[in-house]
Amino acid sequence: MRIRAAVLHAYGQPLAVEELELEPPRAGEVLVRVAAAGVCHSDLHLADGHLGPGRVPMVLGHEGAGVVEATGEGVDHVAPGDHVAFCFVPACGRCGACAAGRRNLCEVAAERAWAGTLLDGTSRLRLGGGRAVQHFNFVSCFAERVVVPAACAVPIPAALPLWQASLLGCGVVTAVGAVRNAARVAVGESVCVVGCGGVGLQLVAAARLAGAGRIAAVERDAAKRALALARGATDAVDGRAAAVLELVPGGVDHAFEAVGSPATIRLAWDVLRPGATATVVGIAPQGVDVALPALELLSEKGIRGSYYGSGDAAALLASMAALAAGGRFPVADVVTHVTDLDGIEAAFGRLRRGEGARTVAIVDADLAGAPPAGAVAAGAS
Repeated sequence: MRIRAAVLHAYGQPLAVEELELEPPRAGEVLVRVAAAGVCHSDLHLADGHLGPGRVPMVLGHEGAGVVEATGEGVDHVAPGDHVAFCFVPACGRCGACAAGRRNLCEVAAERAWAGTLLDGTSRLRLGGGRAVQHFNFVSCFAERVVVPAACAVPIPAALPLWQASLLGCGVVTAVGAVRNAARVAVGESVCVVGCGGVGLQLVAAARLAGAGRIAAVERDAAKRALALARGATDAVDGRAAAVLELVPGGVDHAFEAVGSPATIRLAWDVLRPGATATVVGIAPQGVDVALPALELLSEKGIRGSYYGSGDAAALLASMAALAAGGRFPVADVVTHVTDLDGIEAAFGRLRRGEGARTVAIVDADLAGAPPAGAVAAGAS
């Protein structure tokens, strides 16, 4: 079938919204009509060439939700008409990482994701002349329809509006998993979140969900500081470690970095108490190094990364969808802009300038539902 999609043809160049050929699902795959997609900084990193060469042409988008239209042979966990959110690591369940319980680091999925294909090593996307187009993390949901591995289509409650469900598959899973699985934040502990964009705001909410005591949000932008307070931060300060240490003398129990720059990673380190750990979820461009004071390792401070929830991302996505549908984990209040496929390039511009938090691209308004008046913090189209 022919679909409209936002295609990256060259790094640093605007996305082109154009028609592509989408092949039907093969065995173990699912065809999904996309309702909405979140615009994440990871998409921008790839569009700007920060993640390495050889990734074009490609359809971006890895955070989204929609409705199943068809299934390939052997798929029995979803059926046409089911609402699904996208998980971008379809864990094989058999490799060494999966066997060790680290399904987010599935070796098979990582290899195929880097190659820009589906699990069988081929693409379902073609330009008009027949040239293959790469998939981004198996999902490529900046498009009207997608074909994804079955494990990427996670069933969600129909009661959850799809424009909200589109935020689950990256930001929510990444944040909640970092707090729950990587850092294991305990009730009453102190937390610092550095950077309050789309993922940082979810980290604030995840820390609140975990029962953290003091939650200090570090963000230079005043509007984002206000959003962090609304999401559950007890304090919101500008981008200085000293401001956090004034609030929590001696340092915090956990710091989370959601920007991906050497300066903010160092800031997350600097606000730690002895024996505490900084967890980095922000993605830094390829080739960027971070310097830390080696002498401070004697205080048993630590630093670690967390990728896609540090566990079983699909299971975590499903559980968070249930919480969101029940009103126990709101997701809508991280959205500052709403657009469509043609507005994704403008959303990239806002991300480059550090404006706003999450943009949601409404791909199919009939499916996605409209954000009600007042649901979007500072809506723009």
